[in-house]
Amino acid sequence: MESSPIIKAHSLTGRITDGLMQEAFKAVKRNRGAAGIDKVSIQMFAANLDQNLRALMRDLKDGSFKPLPLRRHYVPKNETEFRPLGIPAVRDRVAQEVARRLLQPIFEPQFHDSSYGFRPGRNCHQALQAGLKLHEEGLCQVVDADIKGFFDNLSFTVILVAVAQRVADGNILRLVEKFLRSGVMENGVFKPTSIGTPQGGVLSPLLANIVLNHMDWKLEQLGWRFVRYADDFIIVTQNKAQAEEALTQVRRILQELGLTLSEEKTKITSYGKGYSFLGFWISSRSRRMRPKSLLKFKDKIREMTCRKHNFEAQVIVNVNRVIRGTAQYFATPFFTAQASFHKLDSWIRMRLRSMKFKRRNLDDNRRMRDRALERLGLLTLESFCKT
Repeated sequence: MESSPIIKAHSLTGRITDGLMQEAFKAVKRNRGAAGIDKVSIQMFAANLDQNLRALMRDLKDGSFKPLPLRRHYVPKNETEFRPLGIPAVRDRVAQEVARRLLQPIFEPQFHDSSYGFRPGRNCHQALQAGLKLHEEGLCQVVDADIKGFFDNLSFTVILVAVAQRVADGNILRLVEKFLRSGVMENGVFKPTSIGTPQGGVLSPLLANIVLNHMDWKLEQLGWRFVRYADDFIIVTQNKAQAEEALTQVRRILQELGLTLSEEKTKITSYGKGYSFLGFWISSRSRRMRPKSLLKFKDKIREMTCRKHNFEAQVIVNVNRVIRGTAQYFATPFFTAQASFHKLDSWIRMRLRSMKFKRRNLDDNRRMRDRALERLGLLTLESFCKT
């Protein structure tokens, strides 16, 4: 808790060992990912692993480590917006993972119990269940909050002050600052960074939790019930007046952190009307895929089942990968929209038949029956639903 006496961690640099370096590399390898601006892949780094890790450990311990600029990459956020990712070099990802493993045990015990994002043993489903439990307790008004450009607008000063409250090792503090100030390369042009923490960085989620932990405990002190997953959070109250008061107070708390709420995306709603949270549409009547999640799913399937392409075995493999990932996330014990999965399964089969016969015709249901697609190995969303 924030009110407990603060004991700072010293001599973290001394905890950087060969074993820690090896574990950090294994974690980076498991997460895969593309090469940074130096074009060194994980496989290339691993080809001379011991020497690379020894050199990196020496640089980290003596303070001479200097990260390369991030490689800018954009991924679609929605139909009109793109999310900027910063891809570090493999060597820098290993260094960030080392820093994360040193810092996380210090901060993890301080984090609020209502925070679920990027924490050991916690996940989105637990966050969603926590929200549903609050509704069962009769808290049915919802502040559906969205922090404006959270990762892009985090102040370096706020981050470093928050880390320094628990860490007294100057070398590690300087290392965190180096990561923040490493800059990005975009179209061959170097752009320095003076604000924000890169989306795509290993350390960014932990730094986000460290900063927003201040908000969590402030909300606790004010008596509000909430659920947070990284920068996505809801506050639940008994009535609309309380929700409006909570919204006013959260604006003030975020202002202390140099952050603001997105006025377009933040709203007060109710459990009865429903709201979007962590990919789900949550309401007193149903827990289902939110419309945006449904659109993304259909777009992926459309891309894989384009009629002008050949219907080959790999198509089923690719479609199954999307079905499995989507079903494993949404087909939870609290999911209530099995009928929508049934309809999606029919739609997917229609797409595959259209791809096979180069047309869309109901007669093709007889030419390629459902059982034929099953024999080809096609999965169904509905089969993942908990009965």
